[in-house]
Amino acid sequence: MTLVAYKYRFKPSKEQAEMLEHTFGCVRFVYNNALAFSKEQYEQGNKTNFSDWNKNLTTIKKDADFSWLKNVSSVPLQQSLRHLDKAFKAFFKSGFGYPKFKNKRGKQSACYMANAFKFNAETKQITLAKMKNPLKVKLSRPFNGSPSSVYVSKTKTGKYFISMLVETEIQPLPIASKTVGVDVGIKSLAACSDGVVFNNPKYTKKYEKKLAKAQRKLSKKTKGSNNFNKQRIIVAKIHEKIANCRVDFTHKMTTKLINENQVICTESLRVKNMVKNKKLAKAISDANFGEIVRQIEYKAAWYGRTVSKIDQWFPSSKLCACCGAVYQGKWSLAIREWRCDCGSVNDRDLNAANNIHIEGLRLAA
Repeated sequence: MTLVAYKYRFKPSKEQAEMLEHTFGCVRFVYNNALAFSKEQYEQGNKTNFSDWNKNLTTIKKDADFSWLKNVSSVPLQQSLRHLDKAFKAFFKSGFGYPKFKNKRGKQSACYMANAFKFNAETKQITLAKMKNPLKVKLSRPFNGSPSSVYVSKTKTGKYFISMLVETEIQPLPIASKTVGVDVGIKSLAACSDGVVFNNPKYTKKYEKKLAKAQRKLSKKTKGSNNFNKQRIIVAKIHEKIANCRVDFTHKMTTKLINENQVICTESLRVKNMVKNKKLAKAISDANFGEIVRQIEYKAAWYGRTVSKIDQWFPSSKLCACCGAVYQGKWSLAIREWRCDCGSVNDRDLNAANNIHIEGLRLAA
């Protein structure tokens, strides 16, 4: 059994929208307050954790000035502290991404555990705590079982989504006879050892003129006015369009690779280090390298495939796939094709994919 998130869009009633807005505000306040408390204590030489933040929240709730915190379910408030704890653990593990304060203009969210909602298994309706009526959710993807947790979010463009975490049994795919090596890049998003090349759609570049025009208009509006808010939503919709296109293309590409191949060989990429290159950071972020590898890994685990990751320092592009000789000349990104002493003419991306395939199969064996 595997935990799978089923995400749906829904439109709340006026009362439900007001309750969700109040909940989002309380969750944001509790998260920011705990983060500020943690920073304050750290400056005084004290370390804090989830238990300390929880005690501080209890103290705040007793204050008459913050009595409005009692008007929402306590579960999303507790979960916001757990999310902060998770963010700090991720920061201490990797050294990147110190937790930031949440903004009311950004994406809003609240997490409800099983004790904070009611789920009707027959009608597939869900009723959140402090709400009288169930949410009107159209289940575009059917599922079996009851959700263990529910994640409600609101985008910058004002769209509401609900994500249900359900324990699901996933049937493995039939065993495939093919194996493949995948080399991700900027010019070609993914070059495969079998000759298949996924071209980079470059969605950021495709919409950058439209985005720049909308942002120029936004800069001329009076901040806080109705026209400013209208234009802000237009800018947010363009950003949302770019993100949705990128996610859709990535899912289709990784699903195709998983369906057709039993073993997928990839590189171990350090994307956080790669984006430090100021000249390539924008293109690398748009290419979505990290998400491509992440999707291949979890889909392989679901459907009975094998992922073999080679070392990041393996010279896949400079190594001749025919004779094994390493290119000795000056190397740069401008070199898209090179001739080996053995006489073979190597395309940079396809040659790298072949080498990744050979090395990945060796490691898997």
